[in-house]
This record gives sequence, structure tokens and C-alpha cells, in this order.
Amino acid sequence: MGVNYGLNRVRFPAPLRVGSAVRVTATLAEVSPVDGGVQVVTAVTVDSDAGGKPVCVAETVSRLVRGVAR
Repeated sequence: MGVNYGLNRVRFPAPLRVGSAVRVTATLAEVSPVDGGVQVVTAVTVDSDAGGKPVCVAETVSRLVRGVAR
């Protein structure tokens, strides 16, 4: 089971213009063990077709656990 655990270091360096196309790039930054699974940190960058600075830079934190009892 995957759980969204939150966000780290969210920044909006540039505005996103109406009608712009966007591209999202995600890179696996860290995987660390936690009770019952792993915690995954992913570095995410959102760029627009206008170029220049990215419109959003953030790190997502997720927990992936196995064997969840119901």
C-alpha cells in the first residue's frame, strides 16, 4: 500500500502563464527503511514551455508498506 506522507521544500520560483504547456520531471532522491516498508523521497520539478526558471520544485514523501492487516 502506498501512502502520501507529505511534501518537503516546496518552492514556486516562477509563475505559470495561462495556456502554457508543462513538463514534470521526477527523480528518486532517497529510499530508507521504516517499520513495515520503506519511505521514498522523490524530487519533482515542473517546467513550462516558456523556459527559464521552473514553475515548481518540491520533494514528495511517500510510505510504501507491505502486509497491511484489514
